[in-house]
Amino acid sequence: MRIVFRTDASIDIGTGHVMRCLTLARAFVEQGAQCQFICRAHEGHLIEYVRGQGFQVHVLDVESAVSQPSGGPVHAHWLGSSQARDAQVCALLLEVIRPDWLVVDHYALDAQWEQLLSNCYQRLMVIDDLADRPHVADVLLDQTLGRDTSAYKAYVPANCTLLCGAAYVLLRPEFVALRPYSLHRRAAPILRQVLVTMGGVDKDNATGRVLDALSRCVLPSDCRVVVVMGPKAPHLQSVRTQAQTLPCSTQILSGVSNMAQLMADSDLAIGAAGATAWERCCLGLPTLMLVLADNQHYLAEVLVGAGAAKLLDLEELNNSELISSLGMGLTASTLVDGEGVARVLQALRGLCD
Repeated sequence: MRIVFRTDASIDIGTGHVMRCLTLARAFVEQGAQCQFICRAHEGHLIEYVRGQGFQVHVLDVESAVSQPSGGPVHAHWLGSSQARDAQVCALLLEVIRPDWLVVDHYALDAQWEQLLSNCYQRLMVIDDLADRPHVADVLLDQTLGRDTSAYKAYVPANCTLLCGAAYVLLRPEFVALRPYSLHRRAAPILRQVLVTMGGVDKDNATGRVLDALSRCVLPSDCRVVVVMGPKAPHLQSVRTQAQTLPCSTQILSGVSNMAQLMADSDLAIGAAGATAWERCCLGLPTLMLVLADNQHYLAEVLVGAGAAKLLDLEELNNSELISSLGMGLTASTLVDGEGVARVLQALRGLCD
């Protein structure tokens, strides 16, 4: 089976779309499929990283002075092209590859792009979490906790298979493997390691603001702070410099390959309300969250409502807030069991039988 993913990463987009597509692609490969990616070379792209994971990447150039027609996706400016032009270039590639599945994970693409390419694929899968634009998908996946299929009824064909809710969260196998260990060590929570993760880009340096807030707290003497940033994060060097001035032991890591282990070994996370929230839930890692983008508000509200995380006011952060948050982990762990990839593959196999 041949599968092509159309997704992007950039300073504005972040890295989450590409990373969750990679998770699904690895699972497809284990089932014997051949997977390729089509990505645009935005500033902050992950093209070389995807290639380093063993996948062929077809690169699209960023076009200058792109005019966007009215009435398109809210995030149309993230594409670096018009939908028509993007589809035209993708069609040249897809006509050669002839994929069985085209998987698209991009806020800037909708039914217009999908229809222009309808002769270039057998089936279309859309990964989304906004529920704000039409699609002509055979399958639509939205892994947001509490997302009901009714949110998409007006946006997809009647015969579209809707996979909605946290049961379908796409997590890498290492998170599932470390879940028992991580949950076991939280039976008697103690604050010894704080993990700070603001996403792969963090273009506005929320990490620096978090470290400022932590510097005003009196952490236990044996507690350390571990900061994880993307290798292309624009404020990486300034955060490294800042860390040297903090009163507590602080380690800055970049481009890590052991995030699951770091989360499992941490007692509290301070993180963005993005895709890594599902990883933290699976491992029962209690979290103080910051909302860094408009599309993160819904997820943040759902997690807070479920008692799985708290919204963080950096001006009010103190020792009491840190210690009192440790008890949220087991609640968070009930929301994501780590079997989402298996459920998605099972649903897709059912459509192919």
